[in-house]
Amino acid sequence: MRAHIFLCMLAYYVEWHMREAWAPLMFADTDQQAKAARDPVAPATRSKAALAKVARHMLDDGTPVHSFSTLMAELATIVRNTCRTPNAGADAPTFEVLTTPNVQQQRALNLIQQIRL
Repeated sequence: MRAHIFLCMLAYYVEWHMREAWAPLMFADTDQQAKAARDPVAPATRSKAALAKVARHMLDDGTPVHSFSTLMAELATIVRNTCRTPNAGADAPTFEVLTTPNVQQQRALNLIQQIRL
């Protein structure tokens, strides 16, 4: 039971860091100064930048805004294929081909690499 709780907490910790790193790509509000200055008891209000993201469903560079699940689905399309030449036997050598990340995927991967603990 303790191991299960530990794994759940670890998974949530990793997800939290990913959400923080990917905030510029997601519907999240990136105005940290307003977040720190707001009343903790009053209902949260979104910044103008966050409202613009929601209204347009686009970032300033024209790429689509994602939720966490859609960004994960976008990254899931990066795959490694093991290939073999046509008409080759079962013992023929294989080679691997990696899909090239698109601009949005590369930006997300770069943001993840900037996480410092």
